[in-house]
This record gives sequence, C-alpha cells and structure tokens, in this order.
Amino acid sequence: MSTAQPELRATYAIVGAGVFGASTALHLSRQHPDATIYLIDREPHPSRRAASWDWNKVVRADYADPAYMALGLEAARAWASDPLLAPLYHESGTLWIADGDFARVIAGNYARLGATTDHHHRPEVVDPDEARRRYGGLFAGADYSRVTQVLVNPSGGWAPAKEALRAVVDAAVGAGVVYLQGNVDLLRLDSDGSCTGLRLSNGTTVTASNVILSTGANTARLLADSAPDSDDFQVGDRMVAAAICTGLVKLGPEDAEKYRRGPVCCQHLLPGRGGSLPPTRENYLKFWVDIPFRNTLRHSSGREISMPPDEPDYAQWEVSQVLKDEVLAVNRGVFGLAGSDFSIEEHRICWDAVTPTGDFLVSPHPASKNLFIATAGSFHGWKFLPILGKYVVQMMEGTLVEELKQRWSWRREAGDPKANDMWPRRELRNLGYDVEALPKDQRSPPCI
Repeated sequence: MSTAQPELRATYAIVGAGVFGASTALHLSRQHPDATIYLIDREPHPSRRAASWDWNKVVRADYADPAYMALGLEAARAWASDPLLAPLYHESGTLWIADGDFARVIAGNYARLGATTDHHHRPEVVDPDEARRRYGGLFAGADYSRVTQVLVNPSGGWAPAKEALRAVVDAAVGAGVVYLQGNVDLLRLDSDGSCTGLRLSNGTTVTASNVILSTGANTARLLADSAPDSDDFQVGDRMVAAAICTGLVKLGPEDAEKYRRGPVCCQHLLPGRGGSLPPTRENYLKFWVDIPFRNTLRHSSGREISMPPDEPDYAQWEVSQVLKDEVLAVNRGVFGLAGSDFSIEEHRICWDAVTPTGDFLVSPHPASKNLFIATAGSFHGWKFLPILGKYVVQMMEGTLVEELKQRWSWRREAGDPKANDMWPRRELRNLGYDVEALPKDQRSPPCI
C-alpha cells in the first residue's frame, strides 16, 4: 500500500539556497514577515553544490561598469556595517594587474560616483615597479608583462564564503523561513503555463503563489525537465552553466602571517589569469583560475544544454591535471618564484550560471505566470550577498529601477559574449577527463 506524500503550501517557494536564494529569503522575510516562505535545496545549508559555497571569496567594488560599481559600493557598505556579516569581513584591499587602461578606468569610475570622498575608496594607479615594492614585495615576482599601470585599492577584501552564506540562511530561518531539504525535479505548471509550485524527487509537492528559481548552473536542466516541449520556457542562449577551478595552499604560521598582510590580487594576464586571496584563519591561501569551461550534454528533450555532471557534489573534487596545471600558472602569475615552494593540496571545480554580458538574470519568466528567475551570478555575484535579495524583491513587486530591470530582464537580447572573459569557450571533456568512463548520457559533444 503506497503512502501519500505531503503537500505543502507557501506564499513564496525559493529553489536554491546559494547567494541569490539565501539573500532573497532573508529580504522577503523582512519585507513580508507574515508570509510563508520555503527555501529549498537538495543539501543541508550551506549547499556544497552552490557557487557561493567556498573557502573564501572576494568583496570588491572595482568594476569598469559604473552600474555594478554602484552596487558594489552598496554591498561593501553592508559588509562593513551589517551586524550579521561585518564580523566575517576582512578589508585587505585589492591589487589589479591588467594590461590596457583598466586601472585608470576603475579609478575614474570611483571619482565620477563620488566615492573618493571616503578615504577607503581612493585607489592609486601605479607603475609595475612601484607595485613590486608594495606590500613588502609580496608581488615583486608577479607577471607584469605588457602592463603599464596597476590598480592599488585600499578598499575591498574578502570573507569566508560558506560561513557568510550560513549566517544569512540562519538569519532567514530565525525570521520564520522554512528550510526544506530536497531535490526539486519538476515545476508544476497549469495548462496555460502558469507555475503553481514544484515537486520534489521524494514525491512531496509544494504549492506556492510565487516560485523563485535561484538554481544557478542547474537552471537550464530544471526548465527543460519541467516543460520539454515548450521552446518559450527554455533558457536558450540567455545563460550557460560554466565552471572554474580553484586550489588551496596550507601555509606555515610565518608564511601565513606574511601573506595575511597582503591584499586580494587579481591577475588578468594569460596564462595565469585568475588571482589569490589572503590566508584564512586556518592558514589556507586560495588561488582561482578565470578560464571557465562548460559541460554540454544532450538532454532527453533533444536540446544540448551545459550542466554540471550528474554526480554527488557535481564531481567538484575530481580535478584533472590540466586544471591543476592552470592553478599552478596562476600561482606563477601572482607570486612568481616566491610561490614555487607552495604545495597546492586541494582543488575544487566551482559551477555557476554565466550570461553573455556578465549581467545577472533577475526577472519574471514571461512564459510562466508566478515564476521568477533570480540567478546567473556570472562568477561575480557572491559579493552582493547582503543586498541581492532587496533587488529580487523589488523585481517581484515591480519597483526595480529601469536600468536594472532592462539589464537583468529575461526578454533582453542575449548579447555578444566576445568581450566577456568569463564566457566558457571550451568543454570539460577536452580538459583531461576520460569521457568514455562516464555513463553515456553524461558524455559531452566535441567542442564547437
């Protein structure tokens, strides 16, 4: 005799407890304290599959795009002052090694936005020789080839990522949000396409007045599973699941103290494009590689979709030698010979959803009433953890400012990814993985 699975009812059902979902849950609970809000993720929080789960991540307002710099400044103020997150924030400053006029563009944006009236936001543009002398010579051996100007910014820094995510989810739960662990395998749709809720893989259903997808790299797959015959429902070319690789070095106490006095370093030059963060309290120094890749699979609907491997933890700890070598290249690009003795002990693949222009997707779904999209961090969304939910709530209530409404809209043209370094241009299958060893439905087609 079968046992009927429960049906739950909610005002808001948020799918995905990463940075978008967690922030939205907290801001909704503050804006609508009497609402029934479910935050649903397949794992206990903080979710290890989310791009926002990590050892530590960068907090910065350094953007060539003034709109994102303004958002970054707002987020930075929250990191520094919010009692929930301020204890986790480390203002180490940032160092940017980039060719072209990047440093002057950033410094000019700060001035135009009036941010330089605060001494924390007075970046310097220095030449490579001066950059080599800064921070006790920590970056004297970095790759400065083709670089004529370096940005040295006393503002910005980092925070422990999973601890910050946990703090936000705990605060949301403390405010009445229900955290529901379960794998959402389908959205429930009416005959006209309206979204009425969702179904978990254990058979539990959630009926909701509003469904918010903050599903990151899994968004395209969930939409394809839910409405395989509807082209209007699909992600299409609006975003793609992509991944980058990170690596950890365990430093001794003396080295940890030395590197802890340094900033976040962002290195734009190939082959070592990526960066490093100062050591955590456990003395782990992290590198990341800004050369993303995708994993294109054929969905049962016949569509080709990039998605993480359908394995526990997205197989994020299974890292090929090709990717490990790229982490070593970042080490050389940031520290040169000074990092030659570093032993990179742990590697991780981090999945996110990336749009062609690097903009977020925060929008009603035009093909499905009551369905909202809040995702596509594009590898730079985490720093906005304190404020993202505010803008998601504004989007749902129709009060989002016009510029962000247009830029984050589902309806906007996808844009040209040519200028976006974080758009994935290579396939996981071509990076040293034995694709033949994977189940047949997990094999990627050749790189196009």
